[in-house]
Amino acid sequence: MRSGFVSLIGRPNVGKSTLLNRLVGTKLSIVSDKPQTTRNRLVGVKQSSKKGGGQIVFVDTPGIHRPLHRMNVRMVDLALETIGEVDVLVLVHDTSAATGSGDRYVLGLLERATIPVVLALNKIDLIAKPRLLPLINDYRGYREFKSIVPISALTGDGVSVLETAILDELPEGKPLYPEGYVTDQPERVFVAELVREKVLRHTHAELPFSTAVVVDSFDDTDERGMIRVYCSILVERESQKRIVIGHGGTLVKKIGIEARGDLERFFAMKVYLDLHVRVREGWREDERILNQIGLTGR
Repeated sequence: MRSGFVSLIGRPNVGKSTLLNRLVGTKLSIVSDKPQTTRNRLVGVKQSSKKGGGQIVFVDTPGIHRPLHRMNVRMVDLALETIGEVDVLVLVHDTSAATGSGDRYVLGLLERATIPVVLALNKIDLIAKPRLLPLINDYRGYREFKSIVPISALTGDGVSVLETAILDELPEGKPLYPEGYVTDQPERVFVAELVREKVLRHTHAELPFSTAVVVDSFDDTDERGMIRVYCSILVERESQKRIVIGHGGTLVKKIGIEARGDLERFFAMKVYLDLHVRVREGWREDERILNQIGLTGR
């Protein structure tokens, strides 16, 4: 059988997290239509039945972008570090967006990569098929890819072909994780990310980039069979706090209801979720808070 580590890399908002969830078969990574949704490196393990069996350890990474805050510097560092730590790279490109300087920058970073690189042309459900061939030819001119696979992570079209192409490039070896292992993400991080996903869904403008969620307390099942979770939603200004809370607390209540529903489905038990919105000016430059949300520096 084959086994190894595979990094999903690319620009922000190209669909890496949606692809990870599709490949693994369960929701591990939060998704939204906001760029820079993914902030941490996340492992998802796929037990593949193709080619006689194999174990693919996917690593979802933050989108590679120009960092403006210490938080963003750490995010980009996490993505770049994986280039030298995995067996295969999967470069994910959004076919519905024009190829620009950001895409060329990412391709330039891969010039030093000595491991196989597979290109996943994502979001083909959003474009006309005649546009695909010219795009494939354009990317062939940048570098040699082991495979170029058009996919839609949203619908699943082509994802099985991509899985086979990845497995073909992995070394032979025994499983790296025990059977049934799905992710290395701690429960507290998963909870914080699910809450942040709902914040992203219901906020706009600069708010998605200036909010974070910290789990203040995570208590295992109590005598009534309920998990009790207390979280702080961090914002940078009082005006942002008022937006997240909403008129009469309506928005933060909606965020809590939606997040609690997802958590109860994931943990298969009742969850008590308590949310507080707190102002932490400049938290994106605060080492302590960055460490709390899992963005540890080197």
